[in-house]
Amino acid sequence: MTARIDHLVTSGTFSLDGGTWDVDNNVWIVGDDTEAIVIDAAHDAEAILAALDGRTLRAIVCTHAHDDHVDAAPALAAATGARILLHPADLPLWKQTHPDHSPDGDLADGQVLTIAGTDLTVLHTPGHAPGAVSLYAPDLGTVFTGDTLFQGGPGATGRSFSDFPTIVDSIRDKLLTLPPETVVRTGHGDTTTVGAEAPHLQEWISRGH
Repeated sequence: MTARIDHLVTSGTFSLDGGTWDVDNNVWIVGDDTEAIVIDAAHDAEAILAALDGRTLRAIVCTHAHDDHVDAAPALAAATGARILLHPADLPLWKQTHPDHSPDGDLADGQVLTIAGTDLTVLHTPGHAPGAVSLYAPDLGTVFTGDTLFQGGPGATGRSFSDFPTIVDSIRDKLLTLPPETVVRTGHGDTTTVGAEAPHLQEWISRGH
């Protein structure tokens, strides 16, 4: 059985640099009827558990460590025994939310995670956060970009730990080189495609952030 993608939206807050905002987050579950991984355990461990529907959770993969993407990760890990995986460059952000709980393993550029016979390649795509990653699943025709690339442009880079030229380089070199029909599944909001976003690259660069 080919892996499928389940989608859950959870709601909570995002806090950084002294501000707090209400946010809705996309939680992506990739797997089959017996096992799965969760991409970004946001806000509500119980809702994610319900969506797993008894499947074995193999890993909790963090696209980056902003609190709205990792706040439910330790609770979900405790309930399932799954390992939490994070790029080590985001440990300083992680420790702001979970000072007493460390991730269980590292993510690295080029690493391949396999679930339900489907490979997801880790792409280090810093800029929104130093350890931001995207996950490319060619067999599913999709890339999970976290907050690196959205419908209409790059993720925000106006706060601590972020950098606009870096995110543009990440998008240009790691994401826009994927097949244009690749579906972009984001950390917030609607999906898009690589081909739909590629024409806007020069506009993003000239606009800056």
